[in-house]
Amino acid sequence: MQPELVLASGSPRRKQLLQALGLPFSVHPSSVAEEVPGDPSPGELVEILAAKKALAVAHTKERALVIGSDTVVALGDKILGKPKDKQNAAQILEYLQGQSHQVYTGIALVEVINNKVTRRLINHRVTEVMIRNMNQEEIEWYISTEEPMDKAGAYGLQGIGSMWVDWIDGCYTNVVGMSLPLLYDMMNGMGYPVLKPSFAPENKA
Repeated sequence: MQPELVLASGSPRRKQLLQALGLPFSVHPSSVAEEVPGDPSPGELVEILAAKKALAVAHTKERALVIGSDTVVALGDKILGKPKDKQNAAQILEYLQGQSHQVYTGIALVEVINNKVTRRLINHRVTEVMIRNMNQEEIEWYISTEEPMDKAGAYGLQGIGSMWVDWIDGCYTNVVGMSLPLLYDMMNGMGYPVLKPSFAPENKA
């Protein structure tokens, strides 16, 4: 029985990234609470949440490799998630502009065999991003497009928001939603080589 490759995320961006690898996979979004006790660093936070998402879905599978992922934006010690509303989106964009910040994305791979979690591998990657200065009209117009509302840091590098991204230092796909180079290394490291996939046929991802 071939394992099923499962993306434990409803993010359309992560789905598109995984589709770019040409692998058959299914999508099973996780509904875990994105709350972590204590005061974890951004890297620790995205790894914990990625693992929680992957494990929640893994326990529903018989034989699978489950991918969990989570992204946060950080400026110094301040962690920024998705905006709560349009006012919060404006606050985040005002806060980020004119200085570089960090995008952290965690990836967790959880292997399930015979309904049991047998292995897990967790890691994260960091990319530096510079948002140029935006005036009030630009911020209001950008928010009116709705693009910022479901994105950590209130901007989309792969969309309209790219107009205000001056430069990035690091992995591009890490900012979009999931580092493909890191995923490639992790899958190979667990014995699921991307170049020689051995997954069950696609279950309509």
